[in-house]
Amino acid sequence: MQHPYLDGAGPRILAHRGLALLATENTMEAFRAALDVGATHIETDARASADGLAVLWHDETLEGYDGSDRPVAGSPASVLAGLTSAGPTPGARLLLLEEALEEFPAARFNVDVKSADAVEAVAEAVRRADASSRVLITSFSALRLRRTAALLPEAARGVASPGIAAALIAMSVRSGRLLHRALRGASAVQIPERAAGLDLLSPARLRGFHRHVPEVHVWTINDPARMRDLLERGVDGLVTDRADLAAEVVRRRLNL
Repeated sequence: MQHPYLDGAGPRILAHRGLALLATENTMEAFRAALDVGATHIETDARASADGLAVLWHDETLEGYDGSDRPVAGSPASVLAGLTSAGPTPGARLLLLEEALEEFPAARFNVDVKSADAVEAVAEAVRRADASSRVLITSFSALRLRRTAALLPEAARGVASPGIAAALIAMSVRSGRLLHRALRGASAVQIPERAAGLDLLSPARLRGFHRHVPEVHVWTINDPARMRDLLERGVDGLVTDRADLAAEVVRRRLNL
């Protein structure tokens, strides 16, 4: 049975940290801008503050936010909330995951758990916002993904890097059993076009993924011609910095 995170017709447009072209990434302004131009999902990153709340920021430090070397994990959420962005949207503040889920109650969020201390913080925020049906948990770390998924069994989940590697090996030896084991329980695979010299979206590999997971999403695609080509290949979702361009590609594809 398909998870509610994937309800509705595709293709999916996953706005990478919001529409950071117009606003400081991972802020309310960036998310609102992305949804306004037609993004179907928000891709974001979660770390933990010193007092254990899930803060939406990609890097370990805030250099890309306010120019400082302050670690996200080194300050309580109340202090982080009082900082102001020096990026494209001066004054934009750091967001808590719970705030974002509550501010955009109809939006679906792809949450990348960036650190071990963020596992419980993310789970608590999703539970408090009653948002399991519209969250997909991802992580490059298999341990972080497994631990978060155990705390949020009703949320959708992706596949960590070791699982993707295991899936590719299983395809290379034509083992459906191993491929099923590598991808078991996932709602989506999220991968780049290429890795280690391999075309991860060759017709054979794309068919292999689709036999065991509902959707395949590819990152990070910002060129409209590449978007069109990947959708023609059968990719289900585009993770992109340019949700505005992706929305136009999808509208033209659907003749809207």
